[in-house]
Amino acid sequence: MKRRTFLEKTSLTSLSFTSAILLPGCIQSKKLTPTNNNELSPQEEGFPPFPIAICTWGFMDANQAAGEALMNNVSSLDAVIQGVHVEEQNIYNTTVGKGGAPDRDGNVTLDACVMNSDGNYGAVLCVQNISNVAALARKVMEETPHAILAGQGAEDFAYAKGFKKENLLTKDSEQAWEEWKKSSHYKPVINIENHDTIGMLAIDKNGDLSGACTTSGLAYKMKGRVGDSAIIGAGLYIDNEIGGAVATGLGEEVLKTVGSFLIVELMRNGMHPQQACEEAIRRIVNKSTNYKDFQIAYIAINKAGEVGSFCIHEGFTYMKFQDGKNMNVRSASYVK
Repeated sequence: MKRRTFLEKTSLTSLSFTSAILLPGCIQSKKLTPTNNNELSPQEEGFPPFPIAICTWGFMDANQAAGEALMNNVSSLDAVIQGVHVEEQNIYNTTVGKGGAPDRDGNVTLDACVMNSDGNYGAVLCVQNISNVAALARKVMEETPHAILAGQGAEDFAYAKGFKKENLLTKDSEQAWEEWKKSSHYKPVINIENHDTIGMLAIDKNGDLSGACTTSGLAYKMKGRVGDSAIIGAGLYIDNEIGGAVATGLGEEVLKTVGSFLIVELMRNGMHPQQACEEAIRRIVNKSTNYKDFQIAYIAINKAGEVGSFCIHEGFTYMKFQDGKNMNVRSASYVK
């Protein structure tokens, strides 16, 4: 989705999400309205806690795909990769996969990582011509002695593993880039399409956690720029004994506090996921005098299936799939 157009047309109080495109294998969800972030816990609702899938923003079809996979006894790792794949193929999403906004030279480069319940991690950085980079990150994790491959090396590895070469720059993204070049001015826009990563966490029926992040990064970034999304502990962290967390927003600020790792460690020390997300945002706010100029949001889940989320500015929502229901939940924020 192009979040700028979306938010201009819809107020948050009456926000609803419908699918921009229905891809093969993606189950169409019902129209959703965000709930407040004071929802009952799974135990209070009387539902079994697992399986659960959550993801950043209103990526309804992606979270639905992951949730349906979990209901069919797919592992949490398979589920998150299947889920984020939906957005990697969605050419109307200008921040993930094919159709993502290019860098300043007009090249679309993608970053992604995955982490599984065994604590294994794989990532790819600055990859061109390959759309399904979360699946490629899994290949790095499972079929190489390394954790990260970057640039041409990652692309060559993808071809060796049978990934298809494709042009990631769509006509719409190219036209937007040409328009941007007239001023060549960059400034992050809060809750808008230049930094809306999809990060996804899942707990399967066995109670095992996995996560995935995939993004095209900041629109019109400098060549070679890498944000937090593919960096372990920053954009994503999983500890199967404790829980997991993912980030979205301005990656440079997430990197400075290793936010996802921080949240998991806070949960290890007894914090509820909601409290941990709030503390991670406070760390950023306390260290950044210009925090009002950018957005960062976290979502987290613990081993018991309890979920939390917090962001700097109003406007961030996340998806939650549980017991066959796919809900959009409004996050609490630091700035009201």
